[in-house]
Amino acid sequence: MRIKVWVPVFLLLGCASAEEDLKVSYMHNPALKTIHPAESWKGNPVDQDGRFLNLYHKFDSSFGDLWKWKTSANPQKEEKESETRKLEVNEQANIPEDDEDYLIWLGHASFLIRINGKVMITDPILFDNFFLKRESPLPFPAEDLPAIDYLLISHNHRDHCDKKSIQFLSEKNPGMEILTGLKLGKVIRDWTRGQEIQEAGWYQQYQTADLTITYLPSRHWSRRWLWDLNENLWGGFHIAHNGKTVYFMGDSGFGKHFEDIRQIMGNPEYCLMGVGAYKPEWFMSQAHISPQDAIEAFNILGGRYFIPMHYGTFDLSDEPRMEPWDILNSNQKEINGNLIAPVLGNNLFQ
Repeated sequence: MRIKVWVPVFLLLGCASAEEDLKVSYMHNPALKTIHPAESWKGNPVDQDGRFLNLYHKFDSSFGDLWKWKTSANPQKEEKESETRKLEVNEQANIPEDDEDYLIWLGHASFLIRINGKVMITDPILFDNFFLKRESPLPFPAEDLPAIDYLLISHNHRDHCDKKSIQFLSEKNPGMEILTGLKLGKVIRDWTRGQEIQEAGWYQQYQTADLTITYLPSRHWSRRWLWDLNENLWGGFHIAHNGKTVYFMGDSGFGKHFEDIRQIMGNPEYCLMGVGAYKPEWFMSQAHISPQDAIEAFNILGGRYFIPMHYGTFDLSDEPRMEPWDILNSNQKEINGNLIAPVLGNNLFQ
């Protein structure tokens, strides 16, 4: 049996039971532009209790499933404990000081991005906290980060929405704007120095200068405490400027929304795809995509560059740290594009 770290896992992963015969209504931000082309698109579905729903899949997991996972033997336990490999880090990494565009992986789902002179950071986890201890270092100190124009928070889970990191960035960047999903502002507002927070529904575009940033659907869920299940929206981001496009998946299970994204947004050039925290698959597949399914999703999207993320930084699940990369690397022929090895600190733009 393995019951250690049960409470952190519960708060991070959560559980819920699907309800039948939901009375569904819809929500969006009327201040933002909606780009979904279908007249039938009404916005984000919410149930009768105001909880957000996925488009095609009910989130159907129970406390019993969580208990089963945490008390079952991990068949890869010895392999996981004996693994010594870690993510590769560019120890001479530095942030370009000229006008060069860059895409720099900081670990997990944190990317530092500059396009057309605007600097963004996604889901920053810059420091260890009670729940999460980094197994790979930042490529450079958090204090060395440049001025941030846009902070992108995909959803409220603690490995994506970190209080200390948001407080640090808000203190350092008074002019920064925060882009996130519906109703997440109430979670993070008190952590900021009064920065503007734009909350979007799926297929809504933020009001941003010199870039087009759109919030997109994912198959996931949200919770930080025992009482706030799915009260805040989850999703991903599409960043575009002058023909350059970056798709940041956020957290997602596999689903039909990838085809929707391709049809509505076109083929993204750079796809930042989650590939880790996927085992056991019977439990994780509703929320985290496997490396093999991530390949299928990338091919559906029609992307040009596959950049894997969400592995190797935190111990969140049963698979060994570097297994997701090994699977991708050994199946490159199945990828209808270019697999980029995401060295921490390197500029991944090609």
